[in-house]
Amino acid sequence: MAFPLETSRLEGRWEPLFPAIQWIQFAVATLSVIGSSSLLTYIAFQSPQKSAEIKPLLYLSFSDLLLGICWLVKALLYGTAAAHKDSICYNLQTVGEIFYLASLLYTVSYIWCLYSELRRKSGQSERSTVAQVTDYVCQGGHILFLLSSLIPPLLMTPVFLLGNVNECFHNFSESHRCILMHSPPSATPEPLPSTNTSVCSTLYFYGVTIFLASFFFSFLTIMVLLVHAQMLYKKFVKSTGLLESEQWAVIHTVGQRVRFFPVAFVCCWGPAVTLLIMKLTEPQETFLHMALSVLQALTAASQGLLNCGIYGWTQCKFQQIKREPHRDADTQTPLLCSQKRIYSRSPNLLESPLALASSSSTVL
Repeated sequence: MAFPLETSRLEGRWEPLFPAIQWIQFAVATLSVIGSSSLLTYIAFQSPQKSAEIKPLLYLSFSDLLLGICWLVKALLYGTAAAHKDSICYNLQTVGEIFYLASLLYTVSYIWCLYSELRRKSGQSERSTVAQVTDYVCQGGHILFLLSSLIPPLLMTPVFLLGNVNECFHNFSESHRCILMHSPPSATPEPLPSTNTSVCSTLYFYGVTIFLASFFFSFLTIMVLLVHAQMLYKKFVKSTGLLESEQWAVIHTVGQRVRFFPVAFVCCWGPAVTLLIMKLTEPQETFLHMALSVLQALTAASQGLLNCGIYGWTQCKFQQIKREPHRDADTQTPLLCSQKRIYSRSPNLLESPLALASSSSTVL
């Protein structure tokens, strides 16, 4: 395979770029840790029974926090002369991949929960067989949440065990491997007898395959949920029924989160997946490889920060909608509300016929 040659050229040609990547990762990982910690602190003061999304959001934020810490440690290790640094970097990469997979699957679980919330609201308004479908959707969410907790460590256990037994960490002797995702194994000038190169290469491609499969599974599932959630949201907007103010605030907030969390998901993992596919198809580094490496450093560790920003912004919008004046005894859906605003803007249209009638009766 071409990866050993590619990594031998990588160290010399990209050497001036590695310090920039290191500081970008350090800054973004620090902000991500702060964002995830802030979101966890906020969740700690919320009642789990208050909202069904609290539990999956808690685990998603916790995995983002651990992932941010992992990125932070790897950035700090770059350029240092720590003892057993190659072994530490190898195991940090493996632990980081567990958090990558957990973050991907917990994002799916959280968006599934948001979709279930919209589905539940739809079932309450229609009071039909939709309620039974909603129960199945909720059960599917519980199963997905359980799998999201178990699958990542189970899949990466062989990488831990076989990698350390065969001393694959000797492939991490180059300092740049601590700050790059999925660095391919390199052939050392004098291979150590204890290092099984074929096993290490197999483990590398195993990790790459698991990551890509998890990403595309998560991406396709999120897109399907996004389409169905958007259809439900439009159904609420076009509805002519009555909703309480807090009910409409919940529906609007959930609809916003269903749209913005997938955007954050793609922004975080899109560059990393694109770069990894390019490495598999074209190992020789180009300017595009370098640009994507910098973009990956800027985005791959930022999910905790982006999720915190999206949740905080939508929560502020939720409180703002709740504080709006109540409309009549109940709150109309947006369709009825827009119709009411049209009539309220032109009171003279209602008053002029009455005034004309009264004046004409006086004359008579």
